[in-house]
Amino acid sequence: MTPPPTTQSTSKRLLLAAQELFLERNYADVTMDQICAATDVTKGALYHHFSGKEDLYLAMLHQDLAAKRELFAQAVALEGSCKQRLHKLTDDFLSLPSVNRGLITLVRRDINIFPQEVRAELVRLYQSALPEQVQAILEDGMAAGEIVRTDSRLLSWEFVALVEVTLSPYAEQVLPTVESKLNHVLDVFFQGAVAPNSKNLS
Repeated sequence: MTPPPTTQSTSKRLLLAAQELFLERNYADVTMDQICAATDVTKGALYHHFSGKEDLYLAMLHQDLAAKRELFAQAVALEGSCKQRLHKLTDDFLSLPSVNRGLITLVRRDINIFPQEVRAELVRLYQSALPEQVQAILEDGMAAGEIVRTDSRLLSWEFVALVEVTLSPYAEQVLPTVESKLNHVLDVFFQGAVAPNSKNLS
């Protein structure tokens, strides 16, 4: 049964407020009182939707990772070269609002707070949302002879790391636009840092 519109609205407001607060502060420093104050929702209404801070936090991350998986799957399903499809996936990620880009980093930041079974589920959802999507594109690129055959899982993590580096405060100064970030990631990944006319460095 679909929840009433007011219920959906309250839940959405709580999740949006949680996104901002958990990005600004460590998990331990965010309180339910702060979330209530940010949304003008009573504590009773908050606990009607979520059993506690962990429940709210996990609901926030699960929702975000599911949305990212759906978004990035569009690039995996595209016709085209490995580079074209990685361009699409990376552009989709970098074009997200900064809050949505940042949420995916919380998985690593806060992972050790939770019990083993919760950690395992978060890692599974994270891998399904991003690295496994990149890996699928890379494997197609290897099969088509576009990139060298190597461990596709390791290569996918290296690609993700390249993208994440462009989100650092320093990178934001050097690469201030989505296009500049995108070009930098794809150029380094596909061409490396060697100058086109340089002699063999070995």
